[in-house]
Amino acid sequence: MLIIKVGGGAQINLEGVATDLATIEEPYVVVLGANALRDDLASRIGHENVQLTSVSGYTSIYSDPEAIDLIMMAYSGLKNRRFVELCQRNGINAVGLTGLDGRLIQGRRNKGIKVRENGKTLIKRDFSGKPETVNASLLKTLLRDGYRPVISIPIIDEQGFAINSENDDIVGVLQKTLHTLKVIQLIEAPGFLEDKDDEHSALAELPAAELADREATVEGRMKRKILALRRLFDAGVSEVVIADGRTERPLLDALAGKGTTVR
Repeated sequence: MLIIKVGGGAQINLEGVATDLATIEEPYVVVLGANALRDDLASRIGHENVQLTSVSGYTSIYSDPEAIDLIMMAYSGLKNRRFVELCQRNGINAVGLTGLDGRLIQGRRNKGIKVRENGKTLIKRDFSGKPETVNASLLKTLLRDGYRPVISIPIIDEQGFAINSENDDIVGVLQKTLHTLKVIQLIEAPGFLEDKDDEHSALAELPAAELADREATVEGRMKRKILALRRLFDAGVSEVVIADGRTERPLLDALAGKGTTVR
């Protein structure tokens, strides 16, 4: 069983990913991003994405109702539908889902994000939250019957509202449900970069034991991503491969060990 997280950058080679998926015999779940498309749609309709940084240093997008509409258009709408189409063209019987469908990914809405603005500590409440559980019966039935789930945000909160959530956290709850030992992450870089501005600084290997120290030295979204990696290993993952999603054969390259292997 594999969990394959496909980044939402504009340069990710989705056609190559779908072509590679057609060669994979073992079951898998795809978690699909769409941040570049979301930002493009936001620009077209004049919506300004607001980024929040918590007092603990983690960043996230402020998810008001208009932002949730954008997520539905970009992630669960256009991007998911087009990727499922690519899969079907390659002979993969993919099923596009959000966390809303059948309460596939149940989460808990944030009580508020503590931020600092103009020297004051404020609580920002929005439609975002953390995934907590997976509808294991639904997911395992699809996998058992040969379907290949492609999952996008939003997820669903305890009151039935659509909420934004981090794909890294969604991968985490899926891993706990499926007991997956290996996770593939396809991104817009050759791997984990020592210097975020230098693609030649990608590491071939990264010991999981170093993640806590690295988390303490970075900021913003990278801080959140390293935390999510740590949690995967705490939950029993034995290997995560962070590989370049822009290549001709992104997934096969990752499975061949190209990129950064965290173990």
